[in-house]
Amino acid sequence: MKTKKLCILALLSAVALSIWAAEGLIPPIVPLPGIRLGLANILLLLTLYLYGRRETALVLTVRLVLGAALAGTLMSFLYSLVGGLLAFAVMALLKPRVRETRLWALSAYAAAAHNLGQLMCARLLLGTPGIWWYLPALLLSGILTGLFTGFCARFALPPIRKALRLPGGKP
Repeated sequence: MKTKKLCILALLSAVALSIWAAEGLIPPIVPLPGIRLGLANILLLLTLYLYGRRETALVLTVRLVLGAALAGTLMSFLYSLVGGLLAFAVMALLKPRVRETRLWALSAYAAAAHNLGQLMCARLLLGTPGIWWYLPALLLSGILTGLFTGFCARFALPPIRKALRLPGGKP
């Protein structure tokens, strides 16, 4: 891995972790557990379109592990891990079919997958089938926040690509 690329990936990871931590300090908009804006996902979308799947998986892993080490619990790590991996799988599968101008759609699908992954994890860990009643609220919030983060990433991508001098999206 080239030094420039490694430094940019480290920076993307650090910014994603910082945003994730700062977002945890914001009081909940909706008084339901598990609903967050997911602003750190903007960095994952940027990484996916600037570099690719492997690098995005790396940034996601760094954010999950360091986030859990700094501020999380084992349970929050498991929820984030399952949700994050499912969201990443959706992004990785759909990315070849989704143009940059439609990042909002990719982000909404990934956010819905993240919430579905969290509920699957909760169902397995808690053994409570009634948890599925929470799915509509989580999906609605996930889609709305996913649309927002996708629009942010879509409009941030061209100037970031230009600033990094990455014309085709890859160094």
